[in-house]
Amino acid sequence: MRPTKKLTILGATAAFALMTVACKDTYLEVPVTGQLSGSQLSSKAGVEGSLIAAYSVLNGRGDRLASAANWVWGGIRGGDANKGTDPGDFSTINPLQRFETISTGDVGGTWQRKYEGISRVNATLRLLATPIADITAADKTRITAEAKFLRGFYYFELKKIYNMVPYIDETVDYGTGIEKVPNNADIYPKIEADLKAAYDNLPETQAAVGRVNKWAAASMLAKVYLYQKKYTEAKTLFDLIIASGKTSNGKKYGLVPKYADLYKASNDNNEESIFVIQAAANTGSVNNANPEFDLNYPYNTGPNGPGNCCGFNQPSSEYANSFRTTANGLPLLDGSYNTGANQVKSDMGVLSKEAFTPDAGTLDPRIDHTIGRRGIPYLDWQDHPGADWIRNQPNGGPYSPKKFTYYKADKGSLQDNSSWTPGYTALNVPLLRFADLLLMAAEAEIEVGSLTKALEYTNLVRNRAANPAGFVVRADGKPAANYVIKPYTAAQFADKATARTAVRFERRLELGDEGHRFFDLVRWGIAEPTVNAYLTYEGKILPTTLGGARFTAGKHEYLPIPQAQIDLQGKDVLTQNPGY
Repeated sequence: MRPTKKLTILGATAAFALMTVACKDTYLEVPVTGQLSGSQLSSKAGVEGSLIAAYSVLNGRGDRLASAANWVWGGIRGGDANKGTDPGDFSTINPLQRFETISTGDVGGTWQRKYEGISRVNATLRLLATPIADITAADKTRITAEAKFLRGFYYFELKKIYNMVPYIDETVDYGTGIEKVPNNADIYPKIEADLKAAYDNLPETQAAVGRVNKWAAASMLAKVYLYQKKYTEAKTLFDLIIASGKTSNGKKYGLVPKYADLYKASNDNNEESIFVIQAAANTGSVNNANPEFDLNYPYNTGPNGPGNCCGFNQPSSEYANSFRTTANGLPLLDGSYNTGANQVKSDMGVLSKEAFTPDAGTLDPRIDHTIGRRGIPYLDWQDHPGADWIRNQPNGGPYSPKKFTYYKADKGSLQDNSSWTPGYTALNVPLLRFADLLLMAAEAEIEVGSLTKALEYTNLVRNRAANPAGFVVRADGKPAANYVIKPYTAAQFADKATARTAVRFERRLELGDEGHRFFDLVRWGIAEPTVNAYLTYEGKILPTTLGGARFTAGKHEYLPIPQAQIDLQGKDVLTQNPGY
């Protein structure tokens, strides 16, 4: 771990409850292991520890699906990938990718973890309301603002995933009505209030880079505005952020020159980092080292590949096809990338020992930073060998995930060997980065600003992808595939409809496998046709995995409220989402 760079979360616990005992015999009064009393936390160090505990829940703390990375909820459900591996492994994900979700099982984990984060935030705010001798007014203001940012973020995640959820703040606790808070009100005003308070009170820079700053709060607030179609308010903030925003360690927001460098632990906390999950290796707990991705590596790689387990989160063929470009380096915005020779040639059904002719057509270079393809260098390990690294091609397809994979050069330093798999790393996970913000700003410009400005922002992202210094290359220094990418033209931004299509497609290319896709489709109002087109196409390639799967409009935009929560609180308190 690099302590001067990261926000340490080792040992963070939700230990804020005081012990109570029913028996009066003192010898039975055994302190609860792992819990701290209020008096132990009534210091600056105690409050800071309480806040760090709230940060620590961002990666799910051992629940892979509960991480804010959203690789299932935003990625798999959006068509970036499928579960992959064998059908029987974590089979509870199978109905999720088929939109056959029920209100029990995995849908409850992310609910529980998000509310755990909120509980920790509220505990921090309650501590701040008590006398603390060694805390300054400035520290109190900062910690309050950080806590409110996190609470706003956790509730925004709940809003995106479940829609109608109960809002609980620091004024409500166990025994004071927490179990009677209903989910009958839109919580967006509460989310906005928390993020505004954070924006107004956070400093521009922080002593620990992992802490959120003023500009992270502004960026998240602008995103919340965009989700509500408050384009004017969003544009005002985006303008300010693009002009003046900086990272918590004082770097002006900008794009990393080479796309690949976004996914290197050695380049963490760069100028593109707005809000990220801080990760660290070799701290004594793999929960600090991307535990949500420990299964999402190529299978059976041995010593010459990363992870060696388990083949989850395999990129879809439909997603691979989307990287096809025209001879002029432009994307196929009409959807024809899924037809005929436009489809990316894969080795589906071909054993690694059999000959395979790689795709020779023109491609967006981001494909080979995102998707592991046979015959293409897989980071600094070796050329991807194809089926030898795929656990079950008929179930998951021929591709491996690539973005959040560690380099061979990282072994033992920025990668952790202390657990059952070496698939734990110090690579930060971006929840909001500058390219994402630029493309959201382009959306706002399309709706209430300038199509010319939207084109400018979009091409900033696209031109970075076109930097040949960032292409995947072979040992001889030549590009590993036929990469042809050019800026969008003014013709593609001649009117709002064509500009929307271009920006939306650019988000898929730039941000794929980063947990955004499904939520984008829902907020754009195109989830039903887009997801069903994906399921129809991919279902023909993986018939036992996705054949016959369907998305139902008015139901599958949100997960069901976990039945266990309704049972605990009662149907008169929590109302189930439509269709479940």
